[in-house]
Amino acid sequence: MTALERPRLDRALRELYQDLHRHPELGFQEHRTAAVVSKTLTGLGFQVTTDVGGTGVVGVLSNGRGRTALLRAAMDGLPVKEETGLDYASTDTMRDARGTLVPISHAGGHDLHMTCLLGAARVLSADRSSWSGALVLVFQPAEELGAGAQAMVDDMLFGRFPVPDVVLGQHVAPLPAGTIAAHPGAAYASSDSLRVRLVGKGAHGSMPQNSIDPVVMAAETVLRLQTIISREIPSTETAVLTVGSIHAGDAADVIPGEAELQLNIRSYDQAVRQHVLDSVERIARAAAEMAGAPEPPVITRTEGFPVVVNDRSALERTLAGFAGWIGEDRIVDPGAGAGSEDVGILATNAGAPLAFWLLGAADPSLFTAGDLSDPALQHVPSTHSPTYAPAVEIALPMGVGALVTAAKTWLPPVRSTVAHGRAAPNGRSTESRVAGEPANGAVRQL
Repeated sequence: MTALERPRLDRALRELYQDLHRHPELGFQEHRTAAVVSKTLTGLGFQVTTDVGGTGVVGVLSNGRGRTALLRAAMDGLPVKEETGLDYASTDTMRDARGTLVPISHAGGHDLHMTCLLGAARVLSADRSSWSGALVLVFQPAEELGAGAQAMVDDMLFGRFPVPDVVLGQHVAPLPAGTIAAHPGAAYASSDSLRVRLVGKGAHGSMPQNSIDPVVMAAETVLRLQTIISREIPSTETAVLTVGSIHAGDAADVIPGEAELQLNIRSYDQAVRQHVLDSVERIARAAAEMAGAPEPPVITRTEGFPVVVNDRSALERTLAGFAGWIGEDRIVDPGAGAGSEDVGILATNAGAPLAFWLLGAADPSLFTAGDLSDPALQHVPSTHSPTYAPAVEIALPMGVGALVTAAKTWLPPVRSTVAHGRAAPNGRSTESRVAGEPANGAVRQL
């Protein structure tokens, strides 16, 4: 890759980022964060609505005739204790949904996402001659829970605000800062997390005949679950099943009354996804029945993300804008990723194409090849790690630039889309759609 001129990060944006980084909040508890976002957008001239879908914030800026673009950033932090050693590291704690006091941090990179979008809002609001149409900026709660996008949709996101012609967004990744990565089609996996409670009958370890041992049930269930992928899913399909937690009892000589498994499933095909979910239930029930359990297992879905599908035409158009900005050699296709996101829910419910990309945010000096074969990718801390810390001085202005470029690519000045009575390119109307109006399928044929 060619050398990229080091972008400059201004003091105000740096301070905003550090403030958000210091004070993360868990999903649906982002009250302070939402207040910071709302105040910033209001100062930039956006029409701001708070408490959308719980703690979400929506900012709308209309700038004449043209399309409508939705740009989204997630807001929530993670129950991860930060170990970066930064002088602005988070030391905050918060009670999670189960009432447990946990350390929290922005190990997921959402502080960077928000700051990039607020920085882009500042650029676009100050330079209205370079674009036309409407910006809908969505600051979404609870992405880490897989619930925030749906909560905003359920709160009439597309009945109260302009319906977008495209949904745009980005997520930080452990790639060299200055790199953008994106994949058309099924780009990020669906993810389903389940809690399986197996009920037995407790007894003293010296009298096992009086028990129905849930530990044995759990062991049988875990072993059998491993055969779903290896024996039930075609070799041409992709799926992953992970049992990440087993808990039963607290003493060596006591057979507990119940056991709990926590597991995660990832896939790219809805039929495969449903097959795995059905098989988990079948296997857990069979283990309980074989043991003579007093009641069937209780299976609770704790989070769920659909497959993120990038519209090929929309992504090509967006990446063409990036190529004119940073050059084609800094744009890579990483293939389908096993990470998960709920941004696709916004696009699906809006009837709009999605263009979602990864923003390289790691220190470029750590890389040698600078591409997807680089050995640095094996050890550079990724998101959700206690030591995750992006190269903010480069990644933040690059993220601002990416969002600004994407917005201007989709919202060109009216004078460049309508002239001498001609229609806009590809038959798109130059009027923003309003709530309830169906999506124009022509946008998928760009």
